[in-house]
Amino acid sequence: MNVTVENGENQQVTLTITVEADKFGKAVDRAAKNLAGRVNIPGFRKGKAPKSIIIRHVGKDNLLREAFDLVAPKAFSDALESESIEPVTRPEIDIVTLEEGKDVVFKAVTTKRPEVKLGEYKGLNIPKDVKPTTDEDVEEHLKRMQERQGNMVDAPEGAAVENGDFTTLDFEGFVDGEAFEGGKGKDYPLQIGSGSFIPGFEDQLIGMKVGEEKDVNVTFPEEYHSEELAGKPAVFKCTIHSIKRKNLPPLDDELAKKVSKFDTLEELRADIRKNLEQQAERAAENAQRETAIEKATENAQVDIPPVMIDNRVDSMLQEMAMRLQQQGMSFEQYLQYANTDIQKIREQYRETAEKNVRTDLMLGEVAKTEDIKVEPADLDAEVALMAQTYGATPKQVQSIIKEQGRIGDLTASVLRKKTAQFIIDNIAK
Repeated sequence: MNVTVENGENQQVTLTITVEADKFGKAVDRAAKNLAGRVNIPGFRKGKAPKSIIIRHVGKDNLLREAFDLVAPKAFSDALESESIEPVTRPEIDIVTLEEGKDVVFKAVTTKRPEVKLGEYKGLNIPKDVKPTTDEDVEEHLKRMQERQGNMVDAPEGAAVENGDFTTLDFEGFVDGEAFEGGKGKDYPLQIGSGSFIPGFEDQLIGMKVGEEKDVNVTFPEEYHSEELAGKPAVFKCTIHSIKRKNLPPLDDELAKKVSKFDTLEELRADIRKNLEQQAERAAENAQRETAIEKATENAQVDIPPVMIDNRVDSMLQEMAMRLQQQGMSFEQYLQYANTDIQKIREQYRETAEKNVRTDLMLGEVAKTEDIKVEPADLDAEVALMAQTYGATPKQVQSIIKEQGRIGDLTASVLRKKTAQFIIDNIAK
């Protein structure tokens, strides 16, 4: 086999591959036998028709193409190996010469993985910034526990709406004096200050009493999802029907006993502080880890072929479509609901896709440089973690991975994690 390589733009390469005539002749014979076993030819049992009859029945061109399909994949694979090319796209094949008794020549156009020039990735100086836990943090957490134990009561007779109150109201919206679709509600529940409505709407309800009517004047945001309403002033005719407030239990030892295993409020406070400090430590560690990988990526130099970014965007869109399907929504329905189109979403994803590809390329090069390997124990640990996450057994997870043919994906994922951990473990102390 003979191979010549022509380099193009954006890491594209054209391989011209020649397969010797004798090797192709053997492939033609195998192709004839394969076809004889698949086609019905009168007067012959399957698999017994000679090559001359097969040619007469299916045509010489079809036989040669069948033979080409037998030799081309291995020839392409051998060519990549001999030229040390790692492709990131499927090849486009163009047959130059395909005749029995002659060398077969074909061109394969593919995009190769770009070269990565690593910068600093070991000994990175990245401090771990642990946010201190304040008394206010503890009290805020304690207040949320207190609120969960509260119960709703009617506001005193004659009370006016206050920020934080829970109301029910009727409303109807008008733009240019005309009611608009979706702008009407009856006995609608609304917590004042929740930000559920257009900015300024809830603030204007403060001070109203049960049974009182009021015109609320607002302007729809410029980026509002409905183009017909975006940026337009509107009037909502509102009537308050009820005002409720949350009655909170006192912050005392009894509350501590009710919401925790502790007998006193001070013990509960101490436990809250301990948990918040542990959370702050974990958050700082995660931030340090992310910063280390980001810094190592920034320090690396690589020219990414656009097709790699496009492919990553495709994967992100497929994952998005799967998540939507799990929620009972099609991708088309989402586009309509979000008032957008596929091209806008692709552009939104592009920056993240490029960053992810760049990071993967950096991690791959570090793995090569440091000779980081994935051992069977690493795969077993990852499978065990996946089993725990999905509530399955490791054996069940292994079976699914094998059935879906995703062992390669699992290995690549574990290698990325292991390499990232190497960078993290080598942060400057």
